[in-house]
Amino acid sequence: MSYLKETLRRIGKSWGWAAAQFWATLLIVLVGVVWTRVSERHVWQVGLTFLLPLLMLAAALALEAGTMRGFIGRDDRRVRFAWGALTLLVWIAVVWLAWFILDWCDDQIPQWASYLNSRAPAHARARVFTYEHITTWLTVLEWIFRWIVVPAKVIPHALASAEWGVRLPWRKLLRMMLNWRWWIGAVIAALVGVLLPSYFFNGAPHGTVTHQVWAVSLKLAGAFLLAMASWVLLLAWAAVLLTRDEHKPKMPDDDALVAAPIGSGPLREDSVKLPLPESGNDAGGNI
Repeated sequence: MSYLKETLRRIGKSWGWAAAQFWATLLIVLVGVVWTRVSERHVWQVGLTFLLPLLMLAAALALEAGTMRGFIGRDDRRVRFAWGALTLLVWIAVVWLAWFILDWCDDQIPQWASYLNSRAPAHARARVFTYEHITTWLTVLEWIFRWIVVPAKVIPHALASAEWGVRLPWRKLLRMMLNWRWWIGAVIAALVGVLLPSYFFNGAPHGTVTHQVWAVSLKLAGAFLLAMASWVLLLAWAAVLLTRDEHKPKMPDDDALVAAPIGSGPLREDSVKLPLPESGNDAGGNI
């Protein structure tokens, strides 16, 4: 079975979790919008402002852990669901730290572009290494790290910890990091789920107010569907590549493949004993 068919099979087998990625994520986003609208006039409202973020975090952890474990499949070494979900907090912190560093780099791009432009030769500074070109190159590089490198590094580890806790299969993870199929999948998911929806909002609004509202609503819906579909496919793709060796039939040992003549096994009591050949003297007389 090909990798793509196996990916679709796992999504179909865990269709409940895959569908929950769409409606449950949308529900969490709506609850987040409500949370920003809650006033703090009464004590219960203040308590609600602290409770809602915890509920949203718990729901997100349960959703992602359940989807990851569903795509990987049942394993004898699987940890408890609560423990697997809590381990995702570590990878959320890793992503937050990486994004904090990338945000700082994003603020430094104008200074870095100006410095690199000033250090370039005069003829290259005017045509190739211009300030605009260097700024564009650094921005693209920062985007690649943010949406391709960081997710491609974190997602396999998050999948493994959701399934096996702190006992991560480091050899499998390292082999997956060196697998070109995984990186192709990460690139496609970033282009379809992040870059493509960003073009939906490039054009200037036009038409009546009602037309603009409908246009923005459809754009938001399309961006959400593309992002979530890319996310679900990428999770399933990662699960297939991470556990691809566990579902292959085991080959017999090398000794079992060695050809042996009939009757070369050990003799048993009921084995047929053939008579020994007669000696030369008895068969043909003295020579």
